[in-house]
Amino acid sequence: MKKGLIFSLLLLLVGQLFFAQELALVKEKSKIGYIDKSGNYVIQPSFETAKSFSDGLAAVKEGQVWGFIGKDGKIVIQPSFSNIKDFHNGICIVEKDKTWFYINKKGEKLTMPYSDKLYDFNEGLAFMKGGNKIGAFDTDGKVVIRAEYEIIKPFQNGFARASKDSRWGIIDAKGNVIVPFEYGDIGEYADGTTWAKKGSLYGVIDGKEFKIMDEVDRIWDFEGQPMTYAKKKGKIGFVDKTGNWVIEPKFDKARAFNQNFAPVCVNSKWGYIDPTGNYVIEPTYNDAEVFSNDHLAPVKGKDWGFIDKTGKLVIPMDYDISKSFGFTEKNKGFNDGVSRVKKSGKWGFIDTSGNLLGNKWFYNVELFQN
Repeated sequence: MKKGLIFSLLLLLVGQLFFAQELALVKEKSKIGYIDKSGNYVIQPSFETAKSFSDGLAAVKEGQVWGFIGKDGKIVIQPSFSNIKDFHNGICIVEKDKTWFYINKKGEKLTMPYSDKLYDFNEGLAFMKGGNKIGAFDTDGKVVIRAEYEIIKPFQNGFARASKDSRWGIIDAKGNVIVPFEYGDIGEYADGTTWAKKGSLYGVIDGKEFKIMDEVDRIWDFEGQPMTYAKKKGKIGFVDKTGNWVIEPKFDKARAFNQNFAPVCVNSKWGYIDPTGNYVIEPTYNDAEVFSNDHLAPVKGKDWGFIDKTGKLVIPMDYDISKSFGFTEKNKGFNDGVSRVKKSGKWGFIDTSGNLLGNKWFYNVELFQN
């Protein structure tokens, strides 16, 4: 009895791991398939038109209609839709018979609040629009934010920028006002902090207190970091959450800190500084991007390669790279151990040692998705 129970649990665990793994869409000649991070096909290239996995399902087109497959390559929702979007929070927007509506993962039509336009779910909410006003409802169809805003930006970590009466503030996923609607512009809200603009003045909001920063031309989002970069009189430095300069503005360009390194540019050359503002990697590159959590950063000479935190070039400058945008912006470079790269007109993935996944190039590849 115990052996049978253990075997069943093992099968369940294996199944969960299989369906949790990330797969990447690849195009080989005229057919699309999906590979895992070993570079091997999990789903053989057999589709002429398909999309990346999202929320465990991928849209594929058969003839003139769309349906969805699971990670075993089998049809989960029969092709019957003339147009589709992606699944988010278990719900997808589809079109059939010239009508757009929501479906669940069984392909069943859902009844949701009326909206002039249908929006994808994000962090458990979808926007609804009536006339010129925006609100939001949850996956059960319950309205949680009344349609009283002119604009609501996508939620990030439970908070969203919103505009009301031509002024910007911050709301949470229940519609509570976190930062009052007093600003001409406002940044993403993270860890109780954001930047804002009131009249012609920029400043930092820590909690609800707005601290004006003199002569500042622009402030970038904190993105969960203890400091961000800001521009003053044409030069860029770094400020903390209280609005004080930690690193005086002296750079021509800069990007965000991660792994305690930030790319900065002086006289058209890029290098990296530490949180005290001292160079840890001298500015010698034509371009440079943020260090990823894989402890590698893309740097450019003629083409792109990757350095480690000692400044050593560990992957040669032989590639083109790109950034992907969604509800969450992915790093330009490595994400969870792999980077999408292009060489000699073909696309593929390399690992952190510079090895080509599956030792194979493709006509196109998309980022690994779950």
